[in-house]
This record gives sequence, C-alpha cells and structure tokens, in this order.
Amino acid sequence: MLAIFQAAGWPIWLLLIASIVAMALIVERLMYLRRSKIIPKKLLDEVVQVYRSNHITPDIIDKLEKSSPLGIVLSAALRNVDAPREVMKESIEEAGSGVAHTLERFLTTLGTIATLAPLMGLFGTVVGMIEIFGSQNAAGSNPAALAHGISVALYNTGFGLAIAMPTLVFYRHFRALVDSFIIDMEQQAVKFVDIVHSKRK
Repeated sequence: MLAIFQAAGWPIWLLLIASIVAMALIVERLMYLRRSKIIPKKLLDEVVQVYRSNHITPDIIDKLEKSSPLGIVLSAALRNVDAPREVMKESIEEAGSGVAHTLERFLTTLGTIATLAPLMGLFGTVVGMIEIFGSQNAAGSNPAALAHGISVALYNTGFGLAIAMPTLVFYRHFRALVDSFIIDMEQQAVKFVDIVHSKRK
C-alpha cells in the first residue's frame, strides 16, 4: 500500500489527509447525532410536569439547558413561561437557531471534502501524466513502462472517488438527520407553548 502511495506522487498525500479528516468527522457526527442524545424521549413530558407542578427554579432550568439540544429549546420556553405567546415563540426560535448551528457543525467541511476529493484526484492524475510525458525522450519510449506510468497516475483519481462517494453519502445522511431533528424539536416546543397557553385560558 505504501508503495502505491509513493508511486502515485505527492498529490495522493493530500487525498490521504482529506480521507483521515473525513473519517474523523464522520465518526464524531455518528457519536453526536443520536436521537436519544438530541431529543430524549420523555423530556417534554418531564418539562410539562415541572410546569404544571409550579416548581420552576433557575437550577431546574440550568439543568434542563445542559441536558440536551431539546433541553436548550425547552429551557428558553420555561424562562419565558409568563410572557405572551409571541415572546415565548420568539425565544424558542432564537434558541432553536443556536441549536441548529450546533447540530450542523462540521457538515460544511464534510460536504467540501466530498466535492473536492474527485477534483484533487484528477489534479493528482494530471500532475502524474505531465511527469510521465515530460520524462519521455525524442527516441521514443517503452509502451509497457508508459502504460504502467499512466495506471499509477490514475491511482489519484481512483482514490479521490473512493473518498468522495462514502463522504457524500454520510453528508447527505447527516443533513437529513439534522433537518428531522430540527422539525421534531420545533413540534415539541410548539406543543409545550400550546399546553402553557391553553392552561391560561
């Protein structure tokens, strides 16, 4: 494997770095973007119970905020529980935009690697081809050696595509996952607002 990297030339090392970064980001996002961690199942019920029992304290709100991204959104609602509906919804939207930014962290980098990897591979192949044809002399060359040189140059393109395909799949998966989390959190927050304001009526 090391021989292939050495034969393919210096551009393949850039691809290797890109693949390591992509792998690290994929593992990190897989660990972080878990439904149980982002949107705990019984959290809304617990918050509703706290609200109905009138035991809302700064400690409870701080604990809720640190529990999960959904906790951040619901804690913003609890802080403004006595405010009008519009103010409460505004605070939830502000908290939600901050949570969305956190959930989308590293996705731009992952998308960039997925887009850039084939171009980096193509660049490596072009550099390799220039070196191969630049080293040929006027008297001609051995066709077998030339064919071997071209196949080595194409390692860059192959490696670039091999990085881009799974990275793009994970990027799309994470984007869809984040979108579903945001919609779910919005629905739960609106449900809580409705519970608060229906009780006032």
